[in-house]
Amino acid sequence: MTRQLVSLLILLGIIATACSSGEATIGSASDEQTPTADDAPATSDDPQTAPESPDETTTTTTIPLTGPTTTFVPDTSGPFSTDGGAQFDTASVDGIIIEQDPDRGPLNSYTAWPTDWSRRTVEDWTEFRAGLQASDPRDGIPPIDSPVFESVALAGQWLGPRDPGALVQIDGEARFYPLSILTRHEIVNDAFGDVPVAVTFCPLCNTAIAYDRRVNGEVLRFGVSGLLRNSDLVMWDDATTSLWQQISGEGLIGDFAGAQLESVPTSIVSFAQFAESFPDGKSLAGESAFGRQSYGVNPYQGYSSGSRPFLFDGEIDERLPALSRVVGVSEGDAIAAYAFERLEIERIVNDEVAGVPIAVFFAGETADALDQQAIAISQAIGSAVAHDPVVDGQVLTFTANDDDTFTDDQTGSTWSIVGIAIDGELEGTQLGALQHRNEFWFAWQAFFGPESLR
Repeated sequence: MTRQLVSLLILLGIIATACSSGEATIGSASDEQTPTADDAPATSDDPQTAPESPDETTTTTTIPLTGPTTTFVPDTSGPFSTDGGAQFDTASVDGIIIEQDPDRGPLNSYTAWPTDWSRRTVEDWTEFRAGLQASDPRDGIPPIDSPVFESVALAGQWLGPRDPGALVQIDGEARFYPLSILTRHEIVNDAFGDVPVAVTFCPLCNTAIAYDRRVNGEVLRFGVSGLLRNSDLVMWDDATTSLWQQISGEGLIGDFAGAQLESVPTSIVSFAQFAESFPDGKSLAGESAFGRQSYGVNPYQGYSSGSRPFLFDGEIDERLPALSRVVGVSEGDAIAAYAFERLEIERIVNDEVAGVPIAVFFAGETADALDQQAIAISQAIGSAVAHDPVVDGQVLTFTANDDDTFTDDQTGSTWSIVGIAIDGELEGTQLGALQHRNEFWFAWQAFFGPESLR
C-alpha cells in the first residue's frame, strides 16, 4: 500500500505542477491554432501571435491525499489477491471484489471501468494494483487530443538545441514531439493526413514509440490508464476500455486482448538534429495543452541516475545497470539490443538481425530528459537511431566521422544521424527507418529478454 500511495502522490504532484503553471495559458492559442476533430493539426507560424517565453520559473504545488485509499479487483480472475494485504474488508459487487470502508460501505469504483476483465493475455496482474484506486485514475495524466504545431523557428524560441524529442516521419512529413511535453502528457493522439497515430512516451521506461490508431477498421483514441506493468505505461482506448501495453503495442485486457497495434518508426533526437535535418518540419507546441512556460522542468528529477527503477520488482540482468539505455531493434519476430555505452565508443554498428542488414548511428549531445530538474542543462546522452542501410539494392556499410556524421564505404557519401545523405554521390537520399526504440535496460530485458543484448 505504501508503494501505491507513493505512486499516486507522484502522479498528483505532476498534474498539480502542470495545472498550476499552465492555468492562465490553457486556451491561449488563437482559434486558428485549435484544430477540430475533422481538421488537420493546426500550425502556428506567426511570431506575433506566439506567446513569449517567460522569465519566471515553474513552481510546484503538492496536493495532499485525503480520505482512505482503496483498491478493487475482479473476484477469481482479478489483478491481485487481497489475502493479507487489504486495508478494508471486502465485499462483492457484480462478481467483483471491492475493498470497503467499514464506515461508508462498498466503494464501487468498478462502474467506471467497463473493461471486459475476463478477456486477457496476461496471467500476473499484480502491478495493476498501483493504479486501481477508488477514484478513476484514467487520464489523470492528460493526453493531448488536439495537438498544435509550430515552425522550427518558433519552437527554437523556447527549445534549446539539446532538448530531446520523438521524431516521427510519415509520407515525407516530419514532426518533433519534445519530451518536455511528453513527460507530462505521455500520449499525443495525432494524425498525419489520413493516418491517425498515437505518439507515446513512458518516462519510467524512457520508451518513445508511435502507433497507428486504427484497429479492425476503427480509429481509437488512447489515454493514460494510471496503471503500470513492469513499470511501463498501460494505455486504454475509449471505444472498449481495453488496456494496452505501451512498450509493445499489445492489447492486454478487454475486447482487444491479443490485438497488436502497428508501430511507426520513432527516434529520440535533439531539437538541433531535427531542425538541421528538417528545417520545414513542425514541432509540437506548448499551446497544445498548458502553454510553453509549463514545460522544460523534469518532474522525474534524478530518476535516470538512480540504481533501481520505480515500481519494478522483476529480476534485472546485471550485465548492464538497470537504468542504462539500449537501442532495441525489431525485425519481424527477431530482436536485438545495443547498449549506449557500446555505441558511445563505436559510434556505428553495422549488423544483421534475422539476416536483415541494419545500421545503428550514434551522435550528438542530446540531453537526458530524466536527469536534472531543468531538461536543457541535463547530462548529455546522445542520440541512437537504427536505419535500413539498403539503397537501390546495395547494402551500405558505414564509418563514423569525428563531426557526428557517417560515411558509407561504397560511395563515400556523408550521412547525418537521421539517415540523410548530406554530401557525395547519394546526396539527398534518406535511409529507411527501422522499427527501434530507446529505453532503459530493465524495461527492454523485462519485455523482450536479456539474451537479445549484443
